[in-house]
Amino acid sequence: MTEHQSVGWAKKIKQTVWAPLDPWLFFAMSAVYIMSLFLLYSADGQEFGQLENKTLHTVIGFILLWVVAQIPPKTIAKWALPIYALGVILLIGVEVAGVTVNGSTRWLDLGIRIQPSEIMKIGLPMMVAWFFQHFEGRLHWWHYLTALGLISVPVTLILKQPDLGTATLIMASGIFVVYFAGLSWKVIFAAIVGFVAVLPLVWNYGMHDYQKMRVLTLFDPTKDPLGAGYHIIQSMIAIGSGGVWGKGWLNGTQTHLDYIPEATTDFIFAVFGEEFGLIGNILLLLVYLVILGRGLYIAGRAQTLYSRTLAGALTMTFFCYAFVNMGMVSGILPVVGVPLPLVSYGGTATISIMIILALLMSIANEQKLPRPKAGTLKG
Repeated sequence: MTEHQSVGWAKKIKQTVWAPLDPWLFFAMSAVYIMSLFLLYSADGQEFGQLENKTLHTVIGFILLWVVAQIPPKTIAKWALPIYALGVILLIGVEVAGVTVNGSTRWLDLGIRIQPSEIMKIGLPMMVAWFFQHFEGRLHWWHYLTALGLISVPVTLILKQPDLGTATLIMASGIFVVYFAGLSWKVIFAAIVGFVAVLPLVWNYGMHDYQKMRVLTLFDPTKDPLGAGYHIIQSMIAIGSGGVWGKGWLNGTQTHLDYIPEATTDFIFAVFGEEFGLIGNILLLLVYLVILGRGLYIAGRAQTLYSRTLAGALTMTFFCYAFVNMGMVSGILPVVGVPLPLVSYGGTATISIMIILALLMSIANEQKLPRPKAGTLKG
């Protein structure tokens, strides 16, 4: 093969393999993934079982990411209703024949175990964004009420599992779409006031006893140090003992003496804080901020209402998951079952986050094309 042919093949590979991938999102995502492999190996007691599964999930996620990133947003919009409907049907399936783990029924066994609420991370904002795009230029107050109805259906089903944390964050993903679609600040302020007004009713009639205990434990974990406060106390000890530079990889005592509960899933950030310290936490936060900034930049340059609202909502959803997980592990938010994006173990969660990033890349690729006229995405 001549030098000219080698250059030609290299150029062809670059055009076919790398062209669909946004470099900012791809390299930030890859950095988090590589770090997560070392972290998961340590958190799992230096075993390879979960590490191998995480790698498999990520490979599947990368393939889906590469495929979805090449699909135009106009085509993806056509999937919004089917994905939303499938997610609702699966959530109803959880209600009828779900798998119960640790008192919560969140999974379906379809040969492989899946968590349908993860599908709604993608399906709900896609559906609401498609709905607003369909009525672009003629939106009225009842369209916003209809959007809230679309949001309430899956959120109600997830609340019944019960899974307050995931339900709240998925509801937020839909609300973000409503906000980016141009909802008036007056309405937003009125909604906040209304939400605060009904909090006593939610507290007395809408929350389980264990959920109330999680909120109370947030203010004083020592009231129940071996029960509801155990998770927060142990995670705070782990993060605090890591200091500025951390104890070093594989040297976390809280981790390897099994004091940190759910060390490979919800509380993996405590493992990271203990072994890599404040400096490691800051570096991880900076990588997340790169993804946040890039996602909002893509949303700001989007060519259609659908792309703008979807990109903005998906970016803020990613940020909320990271913020809530770090907050609960650090003791500034109540403990809820929310994984750390791209880091925590879990197949459905990993793949859903990869698809979120793929959708952002698809919208970024759309920006390289000539700007279409308003309303061409309707239908």
